[in-house]
Amino acid sequence: MRMSVPAATAALIAGLAVLVAPALWNVSAAHAAAAVFVELNPSTVPAGDDLSLRASCDDNLEPATVTAEPIGTVTVQPEFGFLTANAEVPDATEAGDYPVTLKCPDGRTATSTLHVVEKVEPARGPATGFGGTASGTSATVMIGAGLATIAAGAALGVVALRRRRHG
Repeated sequence: MRMSVPAATAALIAGLAVLVAPALWNVSAAHAAAAVFVELNPSTVPAGDDLSLRASCDDNLEPATVTAEPIGTVTVQPEFGFLTANAEVPDATEAGDYPVTLKCPDGRTATSTLHVVEKVEPARGPATGFGGTASGTSATVMIGAGLATIAAGAALGVVALRRRRHG
């Protein structure tokens, strides 16, 4: 059975519509699901440190609220196409994982997790070998050897210049 060109074109367009429509539906559904989020930077902080909040509520034209046990309720404001704010985790916060909830003006929500760790102060700097971390007499011996090497190099340079002029 032969079809005319307009009928074949119509059949082709109808077939493409049947194949492409579900894919377009899935893309728009995925976009809508990803449009509402809340991010913490960093997501793991010691008690007493600051963190940045970045969120999105579709249009990002109105402020929204972010709530978490250690930081309380923080209003995120529109800035550079996102909703942003800074918060401080209080010093007295116990180590643990805390849920963070974004509530958009339209009622939609998103969640994330804040990981609070204990604040640890190092007792001393890292032991990285000789150099500036060398202690005792070995440091003065190394400095003296370095200066002696520089002086020997300068003396050899002077001798070499004299030989060139006289030779």
